[in-house]
Amino acid sequence: MRIEGCVALVTGANRGIGQGFVEELLAQGAARVYAAARSAADAAAMEAAAPDGRVTGIVLDVTDKVQVAHAAARCTDVGLLINNAGAFNRQTLMQAPDMAALRQEMEVNYFGLVAMCRAFAPVLAANGGGAIVNVLSAGGIVAVPEMGGYSPSKFAARAAGDCIRAELAGQGTHVASLIVGSVDTRMAEHVKGVEKSTPRDIARSGLLAVRHRIDEHDTDRHAVEVRAFLARDPHRLRQSMIQRMAKTKG
Repeated sequence: MRIEGCVALVTGANRGIGQGFVEELLAQGAARVYAAARSAADAAAMEAAAPDGRVTGIVLDVTDKVQVAHAAARCTDVGLLINNAGAFNRQTLMQAPDMAALRQEMEVNYFGLVAMCRAFAPVLAANGGGAIVNVLSAGGIVAVPEMGGYSPSKFAARAAGDCIRAELAGQGTHVASLIVGSVDTRMAEHVKGVEKSTPRDIARSGLLAVRHRIDEHDTDRHAVEVRAFLARDPHRLRQSMIQRMAKTKG
């Protein structure tokens, strides 16, 4: 799929990787970018900040079925859907005071992603097939205990992407799963001791996956290292997670 001249929708576009995707899409010649955010003020600000009128801010909470349906009905020219919106509440499965934060991560990271794919699949089909990009995490290929709700939600989203790819193959829609490691964003500010990529780096890597129809793509050095560790010595990797949890509790 060509990025130049395409029309894209990016969820969670007001900061971090989402903002990086908006900036990179514009730099690579996208005709229009629908920049989605939960806040009307954020949506308006993103639109106002684009001097050439190629950004349209829209209010969208991916867990709100009415807003998702409205977005699909409004944005009928979309050929590239980037599911970036995410929630990370930094709760463990056993120590979380209740299940609320864990449920919210699953609602946003899994059910919200699936809802967007379901809503926009007919739009993409009408526009020639296009592509879906699901922004996932190295925590979706390796279970990270400190990310008790987040990591399982990304595992689920990764599996969903494989299922959706098979379901939409017949209409020519490519589905790319991005395995993201460490990025210099607010969500990852707690991560120390590793090299962090910029949001634009992740966006460039993600758009490369779109252009070359790559099904699953490790977007940065940290993601590549995690996958290599998993392939080389999965038992040692699991043990390192246990040791890290012990240090955290200590």
